[in-house]
Amino acid sequence: MTTEKSLNGGNAAFSLQDLMDALADTSGGERPVEKWNPDYCGEMDLVIKDDGSWWHEGTRMTRRGMVELFASVLRKDDDGRTYLVTPVEKLGIQVERAPFLAVRVDAVGEGDEQRLFFKTNLDETVEAGPDHDIRVETDPETMEPDPYVTVRGRLEAAMTRAVFYELVELAVEKDDVLGVWAGEAFFPLGPKGAHRADAPKA
Repeated sequence: MTTEKSLNGGNAAFSLQDLMDALADTSGGERPVEKWNPDYCGEMDLVIKDDGSWWHEGTRMTRRGMVELFASVLRKDDDGRTYLVTPVEKLGIQVERAPFLAVRVDAVGEGDEQRLFFKTNLDETVEAGPDHDIRVETDPETMEPDPYVTVRGRLEAAMTRAVFYELVELAVEKDDVLGVWAGEAFFPLGPKGAHRADAPKA
């Protein structure tokens, strides 16, 4: 491999081109990152900020195709860290909130037969349900919600405020809990009366 442009101050000898080369043989189909088991090769100076933007060595990555390529080989392991994974290397990166943003939600149907489809900032569509759950963390002091939907594996999309409050508009109360139905599963959004939605929804 070339080491002409090393990452992380030379601590990991992998450039963006190296990563693209490593993925060249995997193009044309899905990339089974959960099945790949390469050695950990160090940290890469890459940050996914809370607004969904990608930054490499302090410079924003503006090539959409490159971001989509690397997003396809993200993996969050059981150690809680997020990595870029290829068949031959595993590089740690920083994620400020979540690797994706949920920028749109569409509802089909009503009641416990309702289906919810989320679109991410990278144009992936995810249907919420038992395999793609919705969860909301709530700040215990401010009660500010921090909502997410699972995209794949352990990777999540953080919902924009607008998307979350669209969910609130779709919410119903069940056993004193405010939540939404999706894929025949009920996902809590907060206690009854939370998020300014204390009236039952029609």
